[in-house]
Amino acid sequence: MRVIFLIFSLLTTFLLVHCEDPYIYRTWDVKYTTLSPLGVPQKVITINGLFPGPIINCTSNNNIVITVANNLDEPLLFTWNGIQQRKNSWQEGTLGTNCPIPPRTNFTYHFQVKDQIGTYYYYPTTSLHRAAGGYGLISVHSRDLIPVPFDPPADDYTVFVGDWYTKSQDTLKKLLDTGRSLGTPNGLLINGKADGKTDKPMFTMKLGKTYRFRICNVGLKDSINVRIQGHNMKIVELEGSHTVQNVYDSLDVHLGQCYSVLVKADQKPKDYYLVASTRFTKKDITTTAVIRYDGGKGPPHRELRASSGGMALVAQPIPIHSLEFDRHAARPNPQGSYHYGKINITRTFRLVMDSGSTVGGKRRFAVNGVSHTDGETPLKLAEYFGVVDKVFKYDIMRDEPLANVTNTIVAPNVINATFRNFVEIIFENHDKSVQSWHLSGYSFFAVAIEPGRWSPDQRKKYNLIDAVSRHTIQVYPNSWAAIMTTLDNAGMWNLRSVSLERQYLGEQLYLSVLSPERSLRDEYTIPPNELLCGIVKNLPMPPSHSAA
Repeated sequence: MRVIFLIFSLLTTFLLVHCEDPYIYRTWDVKYTTLSPLGVPQKVITINGLFPGPIINCTSNNNIVITVANNLDEPLLFTWNGIQQRKNSWQEGTLGTNCPIPPRTNFTYHFQVKDQIGTYYYYPTTSLHRAAGGYGLISVHSRDLIPVPFDPPADDYTVFVGDWYTKSQDTLKKLLDTGRSLGTPNGLLINGKADGKTDKPMFTMKLGKTYRFRICNVGLKDSINVRIQGHNMKIVELEGSHTVQNVYDSLDVHLGQCYSVLVKADQKPKDYYLVASTRFTKKDITTTAVIRYDGGKGPPHRELRASSGGMALVAQPIPIHSLEFDRHAARPNPQGSYHYGKINITRTFRLVMDSGSTVGGKRRFAVNGVSHTDGETPLKLAEYFGVVDKVFKYDIMRDEPLANVTNTIVAPNVINATFRNFVEIIFENHDKSVQSWHLSGYSFFAVAIEPGRWSPDQRKKYNLIDAVSRHTIQVYPNSWAAIMTTLDNAGMWNLRSVSLERQYLGEQLYLSVLSPERSLRDEYTIPPNELLCGIVKNLPMPPSHSAA
């Protein structure tokens, strides 16, 4: 009996150790297709013929394996916006971490949606490819053992809203490269389409049922207000966090942000518009999509309620303190501590953004006087191969802005961060437009958004109890925002403006979070299929990380 028990115990241990989480395999054919999202034929990036691209439907802890066939005529990378890539910045898909996939070749990404649930999306990061499409939803569902704080909806809908230009991404890139601005977008798209004032519905609902709408702003420049005629929206999730379920009649979605809302079909059965409008802009751009009640009769009202837009904040945006964790919901996010308000701050970064500067006769955007530029050798590979001194210098940007910055430095902007430090990052917006920032590799606690200038005394205004854990934060004009996070995810991680123009022209930086030991416990070793380029292309491979 004792022998049988021993064998059973050994077998159980073996299965627990060696059974991996489920795998999801996808193959993508990425190419240009001529489409007319705003009525003008132009080249759009499609994936398997789709724009937006295919949905990655998965469950928490699934392994995602995607083979990308780059059938563009130029190099390509994808990033997985909000997926934390635990110990694995090798799969991050930015020019600071990876060599681009050459034209007419394939590359396979392999990452895990470790301990995450919620709404995320992917998009291309090379050139201005984001302006040509190539984006799609990543929907991470909860495992059966982890309940969500609302009943299963009757259906789950994706709502990708974003501004759009009729110029090609090549033309837009030339504008920026020659020192000009992108200008005002030509229109708005909902799921790749404009103006739903037709009889064809984009969404359908049945009277009495409740539906989940996953709303993401995948645009290039503008914040967007979203509303549904005659219906309220109950927020239940923001970027992977279940929130207190407050109800709104409209929702501001800033660049890069994703919300989940529940909408109950409790109105007269007929057609209604889902309305999207730009916010805080001189020119109000609006588009619509039709929501149809099953069996309903009657067109939607042609009159569209204003979005409370314009340059002035006519209607107050949702205050950050109203977006709090649902304390009864599961919290799968592994990072930091949910007692974050009691952790001592190790380092503070105060990052000031302005209206831009001119360097060599061309427009640039900078953070604390440094405008980031990408070289031929990714920063992550330079570190791994030990050739940092030939590619970049750490900490050329100060943690605090200088009082008088006269010259903008154009160079790779890399912070030498300390593994497991608890940091505070202040974003201070001196410009007249709403800014939005994203941190890859982490979720952070958004503790304050306030008008004016930040000072240490402003910490008294922080929410240090139940701030939402998220990965994107908006910063209003002449205002500041504060976030906190623990740098416990080793790797090279991008902190970037989500505005494509500002990001492309230098408003981004990287956090190099190195573990003191080259150990698989802290960071995965370089993948065997990693592309090599720049000065590391022909160098011998360094020793792999140890298993200790």
